[in-house]
Amino acid sequence: YIESCRRHGVAPRTGFLSALFKADVKKSRHELCVLEILLDHVKDVDFHPLLEVTTRIGDSEIEAVDVLNESSCALNGEYALVLIRSIDQKLRIVDLQDLSFGKDFLRDVSQRGLQCQVLNLRSSHFRKLNLVGEFLRLHTLNLDYSTMLSSFREDCFSSMPNLMCLSMCETRISNLWTTIAALSKLPSLVELRFQNWICCNDVGSSGSSVGDDQTGPSQTSNASHLEMPPISLNLLIDLDVMTEQAIRNLLPFSMNQNFQNANEDSSDDSEVDFSIHLENDQLDSSHSAPPGWNREINLPSEVNLWPLITRFFSCFVYSILWGIKATSAALSNQNGEESSEGAISGHVADVSFKYISEHASPICFEQHYREFMIASIPQLRVLDNLPIRNIDREMANLTFFKHFERLPYRRSDKESVVSILQKREIRAIPSSFRTQKQMPMDPVGKSQHSYARSLCAAKMGSSAWPYMHSLSISGNDLGDENGSFRPRQFEYHPTNSSLMVFGTLDGEVVVVNHEKQKIVSYIPSFGTMNSVLGLCWLKHFPSRLIAGSDNGSLKLYDIQHFPSTSNGLRTASSVTFDEFDQLTSVHVNSTDELFLASGYSKNVALYDINSGRRLQVFTDMHQEHINVVKFSNRSPSIFATSSFDQDIKMWDLRQKPIRPCYTATSSKGNVMVCFSPDDHYLLASAVDNEVKQLLAADGSLHLDFQIPATGSSQNYTRSYYLNGKDYIISGSCDEHVVRVCCAQTGRRLRDISLEGKASGSSMFVQSLRGDPFRPFNMSILAAYTRPSSKSEIVKVNLLASSECNKESSSGGSSFPFNSMGG
Repeated sequence: YIESCRRHGVAPRTGFLSALFKADVKKSRHELCVLEILLDHVKDVDFHPLLEVTTRIGDSEIEAVDVLNESSCALNGEYALVLIRSIDQKLRIVDLQDLSFGKDFLRDVSQRGLQCQVLNLRSSHFRKLNLVGEFLRLHTLNLDYSTMLSSFREDCFSSMPNLMCLSMCETRISNLWTTIAALSKLPSLVELRFQNWICCNDVGSSGSSVGDDQTGPSQTSNASHLEMPPISLNLLIDLDVMTEQAIRNLLPFSMNQNFQNANEDSSDDSEVDFSIHLENDQLDSSHSAPPGWNREINLPSEVNLWPLITRFFSCFVYSILWGIKATSAALSNQNGEESSEGAISGHVADVSFKYISEHASPICFEQHYREFMIASIPQLRVLDNLPIRNIDREMANLTFFKHFERLPYRRSDKESVVSILQKREIRAIPSSFRTQKQMPMDPVGKSQHSYARSLCAAKMGSSAWPYMHSLSISGNDLGDENGSFRPRQFEYHPTNSSLMVFGTLDGEVVVVNHEKQKIVSYIPSFGTMNSVLGLCWLKHFPSRLIAGSDNGSLKLYDIQHFPSTSNGLRTASSVTFDEFDQLTSVHVNSTDELFLASGYSKNVALYDINSGRRLQVFTDMHQEHINVVKFSNRSPSIFATSSFDQDIKMWDLRQKPIRPCYTATSSKGNVMVCFSPDDHYLLASAVDNEVKQLLAADGSLHLDFQIPATGSSQNYTRSYYLNGKDYIISGSCDEHVVRVCCAQTGRRLRDISLEGKASGSSMFVQSLRGDPFRPFNMSILAAYTRPSSKSEIVKVNLLASSECNKESSSGGSSFPFNSMGG
């Protein structure tokens, strides 16, 4: 190395010389000869001498090389990659912060892979993880504190056959379904972490006795990695068989956690301990095992610490025996909430203990997160530092089948589309398996929808990433080069599967062919319409629609009877009704004779469509304003109102609505209500995810969907039916997720996550509708949190994959959710 530096005219780096001497000392002591290459403060001029050394490492006595980067690095990212790849098969650990090397470095690593065994990568560029390169030797991947990481591409783990340990603490991962779909590509995964569950003793932390020998987060970086012996989970079940040697084998796992976390800094930059390696019959304990997830710490003398060690492990084992079940239950409580101190406490044999969660990713707060993970990854043995016992797995499977559907319509097994079509051709009985725990929605062979439902189950089960794209409609189609619409409300056409209408914040009404993404009719505001909040098509006159704006303007448009404009588009003829001040909702009855309007008042107005007159105003129907009013789908005189006074009320025009037929009460203000297509049910949505299905006959509770609340009083929730009355979709204005639940059982089928187009741009659900003609298709009115960003209508097809050929899907360009940040 010194000779190479002399030839290139650069001074040798003292840090690299020191690393070479340390490796030589390890070799002389017959220890594993590891060379640590610290890239901190390495510059481009140092590259060539270092490269000449690394390319010759394969023929040297060095047995393993660790490449580390802990702070800023001036080395060019391309140079850093060449250095790392030149080490080849002796590359053991790569510990980097990609902020030092940029997005090109990260992209190259993602696409080409690395030959290392352990990869620690803290990244601010990852948004959708896509590690498609070859990582054939990788057994440990640590992505902790990758604060932009929110989701995965479908095949991001497909080239990691030997990955055993994966950690993603304090990332933005939140979707259970896409996460499991990605992790299912890891056949060797046994250890997973999205948070730290730390077991500590209330009567005295074991870490407090360590004193000055504690190695804090900032000190662990320069130490070598632990050589971890394998441990058996059976040791955690029976304390009597835990010998002194077994406790010594467990020491690096448990003591490291508690020593480090006793004084751990809670900031985002703190290092996290993660070192547990499970029993493997193929490993020889006399040989060096793969390195752990944390670096070695300097422990005090074993003799002096032995009483403390035995006491700690007694507490630890008893806490595992007594507390795992309570921990799982607390982690998956209905509200997804932890205790007030962020800990789960217990008491066994006069020894107090508690589990404390640290650095949790958002996915950890999803309902029944732990059970979902355990039930979905059969080979998993440790989750969030807590071992998984057989009883935990049994309870997780029961919880999963109680609250989730693996496939639509409660199908038990995934079938191929070809098989279903063959059975349909020969009129065979479709295979919907009956069990006592899991009855199909349509009894075998008795429903005309059996084949359609089986096809839906087969197609949806093929991918957890639905095909999504934005409705690309702009003012350019009208000859306005700078024009762009700002949609605020939209409705599918009730009889024409290709049509949709949306109203804008500027008072425009636009009818579009959403399949071809073409404007059919454009109705400008003419200064009379403000934000369009109410839209409703007539059913028996499919060219007509009612539009209402927040300034009270109400109009009936007929998109067939209008003159053509200069650009070939048409403007609709209209009928104007008496204004309804501060309007928020309009709805037409089943015979197209009447419509209702509600708004920021306690009143509801009734209009006659044929005459264009307002017939009556029903006053003081609620104690607070009535946000939504809906006619039933079949009875022209029955309608329901939802108000922020927490009441849902059913009314009958034949009884001159002085008093309601009945009143159903929610615990929070009601945002909306709608009838099921057959009018058997009412779907009521109150603030902050309180979604319930009521019997339309008497208002009694049929089903509570138990969607976890966020605690926000401004989290306005909207829910609609999907696939007739089979499923419901629900979204809220403070969240970026749409939930799909079975309307008969309440079980969650899928969550659909929205991500902004650019780094740091969050989206939320402003409104949504199920497609009445296509199963498991919907549209979402998504808005950005940034005021300067435009809202847009996003079409979602759950039966098609985001990775499929976009041309084969129903129109539109790809919605650019899965881009890299920056």
